[in-house]
Amino acid sequence: MKIIVLGLNHKSAPIEIREKLAFDAADTIRALRQLKDRFREAEFVLLSTCNRVELYSAYEGTAGAVAETIAKFLSEFHNVALEDFQDFLYVCDDEDAVKHLLTVASSLDSMVVGEAQIIGQVKESYKLACTAKSTGKVLNRLFHCAFAASRRVHTNTSISSGRVSVAGIAVELAMQLFADISAAKVVVIGAGEMGELLVRHLLHVGCENITVVNRSYEHGLSVAKRYGIEARQWEELTEQLIDANVAIASATTQDYLFKKDSFKKIMDNRRDRALLIIDIAVPRNFEPSVNEIENVYLYSIDELSEVAEQNRKAREEDITKGMQIIYENVIEFMDWFKVRDIGPLIGQMREKFAEISQSELKRFFVGARHEASCKEVMEAMVNRIVNKLLHCVIKNVNVVAKKHGSAEAAKLADSIVRQAEEISAEPDSEDNVQ
Repeated sequence: MKIIVLGLNHKSAPIEIREKLAFDAADTIRALRQLKDRFREAEFVLLSTCNRVELYSAYEGTAGAVAETIAKFLSEFHNVALEDFQDFLYVCDDEDAVKHLLTVASSLDSMVVGEAQIIGQVKESYKLACTAKSTGKVLNRLFHCAFAASRRVHTNTSISSGRVSVAGIAVELAMQLFADISAAKVVVIGAGEMGELLVRHLLHVGCENITVVNRSYEHGLSVAKRYGIEARQWEELTEQLIDANVAIASATTQDYLFKKDSFKKIMDNRRDRALLIIDIAVPRNFEPSVNEIENVYLYSIDELSEVAEQNRKAREEDITKGMQIIYENVIEFMDWFKVRDIGPLIGQMREKFAEISQSELKRFFVGARHEASCKEVMEAMVNRIVNKLLHCVIKNVNVVAKKHGSAEAAKLADSIVRQAEEISAEPDSEDNVQ
């Protein structure tokens, strides 16, 4: 079995490609169930965030064939031509795939290194896969290994200190582009996790005039009350944008909230006042051509990269320490992965060794010795000896697996099991003392 990850992210693909292949929760479950129906023996987890779409699979077959199958599936599911995104894809297998997931989960592969949101997104993706019943022994173990690695990285480094999130970087950009952010009227579009983070960062830098506009007014109002800001109905969004200095958008949507023609009408009502828009939603909330309208300054999530790079450089030492932790966890997982199929053979070994020891004890405790007072002590001693010898055998099987691969280790383990079966089946010795 091989482990494969195929995907694209903020490093390999622009936002106009990523948003075409993005999945919401419902689509994720639907896609995983379709994959599981097609490939019953395979395992799948799908990770889709604002900066990446990645499909992890544990699969019998060659990496190239699996990658091609998954790429075609993405094309069919989203009705996007394969040639439109094929050149942006990356594929990792086995150890490289394991290292990639652990690096992603630990936020070392994020646009904003150290962000806390990615581990929650990885956990949610795994939870959705469990709901879709598309995981199995290998990916279950792998994703729990990723959770543990992330915890170690964030516990043993200071990588998550400071304003480390896409929302935080968006606010940093707003501060760089707007002379006095504290005096600006800021409209936050969307009150989900990202929207709430935006509110917190804006308050932290001194913004006093913040309005949140959300599809669910009740949820938006709940966020507003929690932070002492204003909330408005979704139908009032246009009116709020007419009065705003800055708009930061993170609403979940499958199509643009605003296109060039409709947004031009809003700008006509602003009387030549400039509007800064930072759109960190994927798919985007604003059509890119909105930026062509006079006095509109529109930035997408990809244009936060310069500010994000400043953040990365400030954390180089923590990144190095974090990657060392990743390597240690990758080795630990791969040690398990290489010998995972030998488990049943090890179990058979234990059974046969136990049968042999019990058989020999029965042969010894016959006749006058049947009720011997030392019987219980002898049985315990023999079991300890057998377990110690078995431990030595298993240890050597694992050594063979690491040096020569699981196939050779399985041959050795199978050979030992067959020999133990032969010994166990031997008839009682004629010179057995009665």
